[in-house]
Amino acid sequence: METARSAAFVVLERCRKRGEWANEGLRKTLKGMDAREAALATRLVYGVLQNRMLIDTYLEELSTLPLDKLDKNVLDILRLGGYQLLFMDQIPARAAVDEAVKLTKTRAKNPKTAGFVNAVLRNLDRQREELTKTIDGKWSKPEERWTRLSVQYSHPLWLVKEFAAQLDGDAQQVERLLAANNAPSPMTVQVNLCKTSTEELVKTLAAEGVSAEKHPWMADCLLLERTGDLEGLESFQRGLFYVQDPAARAAVLAAEPKAGEQIFDLCAAPGGKSFAAAVAMGGEGEIISRDIYPWKIAEIKKGAERLGLSAIRAVVGDATKPVEGSFDLVIADVPCSGLGIIGKKPDIRYKDPAQLGELTFLQEQILENAGAAVKPGGRLLYATCTLRREENEARVAAFLSRSSGRFILRREETLWPHRTGTDGFYYAVLEREAAV
Repeated sequence: METARSAAFVVLERCRKRGEWANEGLRKTLKGMDAREAALATRLVYGVLQNRMLIDTYLEELSTLPLDKLDKNVLDILRLGGYQLLFMDQIPARAAVDEAVKLTKTRAKNPKTAGFVNAVLRNLDRQREELTKTIDGKWSKPEERWTRLSVQYSHPLWLVKEFAAQLDGDAQQVERLLAANNAPSPMTVQVNLCKTSTEELVKTLAAEGVSAEKHPWMADCLLLERTGDLEGLESFQRGLFYVQDPAARAAVLAAEPKAGEQIFDLCAAPGGKSFAAAVAMGGEGEIISRDIYPWKIAEIKKGAERLGLSAIRAVVGDATKPVEGSFDLVIADVPCSGLGIIGKKPDIRYKDPAQLGELTFLQEQILENAGAAVKPGGRLLYATCTLRREENEARVAAFLSRSSGRFILRREETLWPHRTGTDGFYYAVLEREAAV
């Protein structure tokens, strides 16, 4: 049976070697683990990823070898130990170091490396305050502010500059965004109004030992604590709620789905927007939820059945291909860089920026297909979970330019994590001209 630290190491190794996202690696690795050990492993993995660049800066001051020359397993172990020493006061330093040494003896290619790990981490513990002053003193000039924020919040410099460009160079706003990306993400669920009310669900959850608080600005949305195994709750199994960030639901509500309408959701997985639309319609109407992967379609069907949303028909299909038929509302939540959900997927920040340019052509393809499927007088919802103008406002502006007046922009909004407490999210609602 894995301990929390060994499980965290396994997840980091999977991310590094297989390119898995941390949340997926945790799901696979923590099956059957004691709840407390699983919680610690999760915090360790997310903590290392959220603070990796800063931890490495400390390690570089102490290591006798450049970090890029170290055995990658040893570097991951040092990062795990470093995170505990720098950020987890409730864990005794001795325990953090000793467990790292034990892990090194079983995971490093050369067992003698354990002495090196022991020395680096013990020196980090002893010299922490002095090292902090040294590191804080670096990049103190005004022109070095982006580099300082990059290291302090462990966001690659290109990404900090990208955010700075979106926020008009406001360093205070940029820092608040980076801090929000590193803060714990709340568990938010949406009430299935087709089966219960918000007040009744709060009572039901309380009886199951779950603390539920109304969201500050999204109606029929709850913030949950002490959920334990969320999917094991009777209220979940009865379909009284579904997990969704308020930003995604806000986008769907802005498109005003109405009872009896026909809706097409082009890139539907994992199904949240289809669920939100069906609930807003009171379950009356038809929603075709399409995605390219059969296993994702199976998950949408399973979710719709659990929630009792018979209006949803999930089908396999490619969003880059034309849509058959015409609809009152077409939803295009397109593949994107995901730079708005770093709070939930901290490893996204380490993406290769060279790949970002490949997304815009795909987004334009899907947007064209979506627009062609909108009835005269109908609406088109374009959405992403990124904060880049190139994938958001620029794509919508280009589409409107090509549409030669057939569509009108009715509403667009960017939700910023540090302002709204949600995922970073963009949406635009466009209306097609009515038939003459």
